[in-house]
Amino acid sequence: MPPAHPFDDDKLKEECGIFGVIGLTDAANFVALGLHALQHRGQEAGGIVSHDPELGFNSVRRFGYVRDNFTSQSLMETLPGPLAIGHVRYSTAGSKGAAIRDVQPFFGEFAIGGAAIAHNGNITNAIALRKELIERGSIFQSGSDTECIIHLMARSLQKRIPERMEDALRRVEGAFSVVAMTRSKLIGVRDPLGVRPLVLGQLGEGWVLSSETCALDIIGARLVREIEPGEMVVITAGGGVESHFPFRRQPSRFCIFEHVYFSRPDSIIGGRSVYETRHQIGVELAREAPVDADLVCPVPDSGTPAAIGYSHESGIPFAMGIIRNQYMGRTFIEPTEQIRNMGVRLKLNVNRALIEGKRVILVDDSVVRGTTSRKIKEMILDAGAAEVHFRIASPPTAWPCFYGVDTPQREKLLAATMSEDEMRDHLQVDSLKFISLDGLYRAVGEAGGRNAKCPQYCDACFSGEYPVAPSDMIEKGFALKAAE
Repeated sequence: MPPAHPFDDDKLKEECGIFGVIGLTDAANFVALGLHALQHRGQEAGGIVSHDPELGFNSVRRFGYVRDNFTSQSLMETLPGPLAIGHVRYSTAGSKGAAIRDVQPFFGEFAIGGAAIAHNGNITNAIALRKELIERGSIFQSGSDTECIIHLMARSLQKRIPERMEDALRRVEGAFSVVAMTRSKLIGVRDPLGVRPLVLGQLGEGWVLSSETCALDIIGARLVREIEPGEMVVITAGGGVESHFPFRRQPSRFCIFEHVYFSRPDSIIGGRSVYETRHQIGVELAREAPVDADLVCPVPDSGTPAAIGYSHESGIPFAMGIIRNQYMGRTFIEPTEQIRNMGVRLKLNVNRALIEGKRVILVDDSVVRGTTSRKIKEMILDAGAAEVHFRIASPPTAWPCFYGVDTPQREKLLAATMSEDEMRDHLQVDSLKFISLDGLYRAVGEAGGRNAKCPQYCDACFSGEYPVAPSDMIEKGFALKAAE
């Protein structure tokens, strides 16, 4: 399946958003609203599974946006009950396109009852697990690594589904946040490093699990707390939240790119506003990489908070020099070669009256392949800008992510093959500067910067230091960063 539009093809994509509700009438309606708020985490497909005490489990899986699939009253009436979970997704890196069988949540009927599961992240030993399970007789219905968890649960000898899930998750490596449901329980789990996010909320007598706090806001739920790294919560409608830690405790390594780009700016991470963090990234960037210019302009929308921070710290006026077409969605006419070549212009347009004759600082969240950055630069120059200076609100992305982010192969990452100066010349801009890794750590609240011996976050896409060895990729020949 092609990307929604050419502009987004040069962005890193968080692959999934998950949401679950228990103890509320017509829980699936709340899940649909929550998934709508998490749409930025996955726009390719979505699914919801619900349970009703009389009608049992029901599920709906669809391609496309939540608003186009889960707003029909007739469809939502097929998902009754006070317990439901949902999932939105992108396909994984290297995917040849999606199949409906790959759309989560997945459901399994065990001897002790049914269970559904939705997963955000990536199992880095999934190929080895799948091979082992198939050799032992398992029959897979999808190409998703998440299905490994269902099969591992089926082989567990534990008497209760939460304990079976513990058994299964002890076998997997990588990063995972999971929401799952039985006939009477809502379950949430984070991997021992807490790479991917998961929060707990409450609405009246009901409980909510979500990838981000912004999805709690849309249904009016109160944030209770984040699920801790390595924690499993088992929630019943009448019995509240039962918490325990089935994995060996380890220092947290939360994904730092959630602060930079993936999470919505109105979400809260670690008690701190994502918007405020991105604003502070811009402040740090202005301190590290000042330049004489007339305007600071964001590459919308993800570059906006950092651009405001850069403007405030530098004293250079902020301006919306690039305007985003908010109603674009998927390409509205047949994507011929001519239309593809229009690329960014279908999504972004330069505000010529502001730009003409000005020295412009463009603030963006990242540079991946560099193709979009070059096109935006050309648009700015075509509008009559005197100079173009790029300031990037993350360090150079030089390594692929194997923990649930759709990243190009390493050789396609601009920073993997070029120095900062070489990237500047390649993009043909007057200057190019990235925030340092220490500067990014300071912006997210680590005053002393990055602890090189034990980093506080997962920053493998910048540093090449993977907190969990990507076993499957190493088996395929991926070379880890050499020890310094």
